[in-house]
Formats: sequence, structure tokens, C-alpha cells
Amino acid sequence: MTWNEYYMNIAIAVREKANCLGRKVGAILVKENRIISTGYNGTPEGMLNCTEGGCVRCKNREKYKNSIGYDVCICVHAEQNAILSAARFGISIENSTAYTTMRPCFDCSKALLQAKVKALYYLHDWSHPVPELQTQYALIQKQFPGGVKKINMTDPRSHWANQTASKKESSLPPAIKIKSKKL
Repeated sequence: MTWNEYYMNIAIAVREKANCLGRKVGAILVKENRIISTGYNGTPEGMLNCTEGGCVRCKNREKYKNSIGYDVCICVHAEQNAILSAARFGISIENSTAYTTMRPCFDCSKALLQAKVKALYYLHDWSHPVPELQTQYALIQKQFPGGVKKINMTDPRSHWANQTASKKESSLPPAIKIKSKKL
């Protein structure tokens, strides 16, 4: 098992806590080969979970299609939760690497970039449903100094985690395939 597979497997384990009725995502931040923060998508602490009816967007999946209505969703994305958890406990994430089970959305990409995360590894692809915005999204992702790379490995719970995900691959430029040293 490579280090990248090791960290992605931990992100997959973190994802198990996600309570979104759509996609389930897990993320971890790694710095100097140590996990410094984790996050999964769900409602803010102290609020009703999506499974309990806490999020209007999750309750109305027909009205709010994939990647639409984030402005009315009360859920916090996995990557945001990892950033916020680190901040809450005073942990610097500058020069860390993010491992996330879903390629981050616009907001999460911007937040990771602004927090100076150096590289991003993801398992499942995501692209914005509006074709005109895909180029702008690609521009944001190109700003990570260490790149944005897809990890090709088996996800035994892919169907469960990506219930609303499109089966079609993203029209973004292909991710760099990585080969890592074995542990």
C-alpha cells in the first residue's frame, strides 16, 4: 500500500460519519506525514442532521439538483470541516496536503487554496454542471503548487457515497495519475 492509498483509505473511513442524504465525503489534512485534521460533510455541530430533516436542500432533492443550491444548504463540506477543525484547535494547515474522497467544489477549492494547502488528492471526480464555469474551476485547481491528482484505487462503498454523482467523467483536463513508493 502506498502512502497516498493509506491516507485515502483513512479519508474513506472518515466519510462513514457523513450524514448528508446525497454525496458522502471524507477529507483529511496531512502535514509532515502526520494527519493533522479530518472532516466529513454534514450539518453544523448542535443542529439536526440531514437524516433527521435538518437540511432543506437534502429534504428537497428534486428541487435542488446536484451541485445546485449550496447557498441554501446548511451542511458543511468535508474539506471545510477539516479546515475549521484545525482552526478551532489552533493547528496550522499551511503547506499541508489534502486527501478527499470527492474532488472539492469551487468553495472548498478556494478555501484550501487560501489556507495555503499545497497539494490535493481525490478519489472521485466532480465537475460543475454549468459548462461555462468548468474552465474557471480548472483555473482555481491549477493554483495548487503540488497539483491536483486523482488516486486510482477501489472504493468498495462508491455507490453509497456517490448516490447523486454522475457516472460520466468530468470534462476537466485529466488528472495526473500518481505512482508512489510502497510503505
